[in-house]
Amino acid sequence: MKADYELLTDLYQLTMAQGYWATDKIDSYACFHMYFRDYPFKGGYAIACGLAQLAEIVDSFHFSETDLLYLSRLRAPGGGPMFDEKFLAFLRGFRLKCDIDAVSEGTVVFPHEPLVRVSGPILSCQLLETALLNCVNFQTLIATKAARVCLVAGDAPVAEFGLRRAQGLGGVWASRAAIIGGCASTSNVLAGKLYNVPVSGTHAHSWVMSFESELEAFRAYARVFPNNCVLLVDTYDVEQGVKNAITVGLEMKARGQRLAGIRIDSGDLSWLAKMARRMLDEAGLADCGIVLSNDLDEYTIKSILDEGTPVTSWGVGTRLATSYEQPSLGGVYKISAVRKSPDADWSYRVKLSETAAKTTMPGVLDVRRYQFEDGRLAGDMIFDIDYPVNKREVIVDPLDEMRQKRLSGLTYHTLLHPFARDGKLVLPPVDFDAMAARTRALRGLDSLDETQKRMLNPHTYPVGFEYGLFERRRDLIAQLRGIVKDTA
Repeated sequence: MKADYELLTDLYQLTMAQGYWATDKIDSYACFHMYFRDYPFKGGYAIACGLAQLAEIVDSFHFSETDLLYLSRLRAPGGGPMFDEKFLAFLRGFRLKCDIDAVSEGTVVFPHEPLVRVSGPILSCQLLETALLNCVNFQTLIATKAARVCLVAGDAPVAEFGLRRAQGLGGVWASRAAIIGGCASTSNVLAGKLYNVPVSGTHAHSWVMSFESELEAFRAYARVFPNNCVLLVDTYDVEQGVKNAITVGLEMKARGQRLAGIRIDSGDLSWLAKMARRMLDEAGLADCGIVLSNDLDEYTIKSILDEGTPVTSWGVGTRLATSYEQPSLGGVYKISAVRKSPDADWSYRVKLSETAAKTTMPGVLDVRRYQFEDGRLAGDMIFDIDYPVNKREVIVDPLDEMRQKRLSGLTYHTLLHPFARDGKLVLPPVDFDAMAARTRALRGLDSLDETQKRMLNPHTYPVGFEYGLFERRRDLIAQLRGIVKDTA
């Protein structure tokens, strides 16, 4: 979905940009990292998503004449124009010049580790912040929710159809994120077209109510869609609806066709599905599937399956596309290092906080992902690319330095890959393919231990600072707080 993203930002990004310009800091360099601090949905993982939209932001970023006209008309609270005319003239020719490294979409990720690293002129890095957080936070949240739903659903495919309840056009990106998280299809036709993902759907209650009888409506639908016939049976009475569907299913069978399924969208889904299964089987329609929908999420799906309910597929809408129970991932974008020019040494920065989780990480960071011989994930190391990794390969928990884990002897790969250089994308379009990202997510989830994927109180996956990075961070914090080392 092409859009003008340069004004998809908070005002203070632009006021800071003018500040950098006015204080001759536009050639100063900085390094920022985007990461999140806590597991979404009280789970044990997240699925990285939103990088395709970030690519659109980077690829099209420039200030148009209408953008500049709008900014020129903004007034400062104390009077006069908000922005200097010369600064706006500078923005007219502005282009992003930063380097971006990021995880691949669909990667299983965890708190504290960087999903995106942005380095370059500080003004470029700053102007990306809000839009980057907007797309990666939201879509990572939806992809993660979809993964939770689909893991519980097991082999039964899940269709996402939350567009009508989604937050505006964000529903288009939500549909894509749901596919990456594991959904088999979406009802969102625009998402299907834009992202080349499978679409699915049947009919609504209004179709049935537009005819004189439910049976007439079912027969008409079967005639129009003999190869995609799923009948919604709960418009009036589910038991009678199933009987009418059986009548049509047997008529289709006599014509050499097949009733693909029935859908139940209200009532006690488990009880009704079991009743429908018995009726369909007794009628000789054992190959007719049962689709369940109606405000489902991973918890209701698990409850239904725990009762031994026969379900062919699921339709999940509102609670997925809106991330009903958790509205935000809480990802942040923090500066970690600055330097005066591309050739100068980095000077590290740490933001201190009374809350340990909000104390930031210094350095130019990447992540090593270690694996056991059988392919299961062993742990993630956050390290500084400008320093050698300690030979012991020990990681230290970001929130508890007494919790440490040794990862030496295991194979590993790094998670951040070149995304853009000097403001230009370097990844080919195939890297933003939603179905490829979906496959990546499924493989990543398969590599987690089952205890790390359970819905309630999952086992914590090991993520920590490389020991040398931990020591440098500790020393920098001590310096900023005026703590003197005891040399006695």
